[in-house]
Amino acid sequence: MATPEDRYATGVATLQSITGSSGEAVVESLKDIAPDFADWIVAFAYGDVMSRPGLDKPVRQIATIAALTALGTATAQLKVHIHGGLNVGCTPQQITECILQMAVYAGFPAAINGLVAAREVFVERGLSAV
Repeated sequence: MATPEDRYATGVATLQSITGSSGEAVVESLKDIAPDFADWIVAFAYGDVMSRPGLDKPVRQIATIAALTALGTATAQLKVHIHGGLNVGCTPQQITECILQMAVYAGFPAAINGLVAAREVFVERGLSAV
């Protein structure tokens, strides 16, 4: 069984490998109001879940992008994970297709909002989805 320190260290490494500095900035921004919550994000979300061997990082990011798109209320987090998807090898086309598919399951407004977020990330990175 991993120690809390091991879980946290694994989480930091996984967070960095997926999101780079943007994920770390999110965690840091929470430390002044909810330091335990910031630690939970690192140790649980990234140390326990996102680092599991059952799926590779691109597949995990596609699943995360789909979930955040379907929620329709997490634009900031969606953008972080679109960046993360690109960082781990997802193409803009794969990300766009993932978001388009959410129109069937989450509705057109959620898909539109997801596409707007994706466009902003792609423009920021000088990428095209078409």
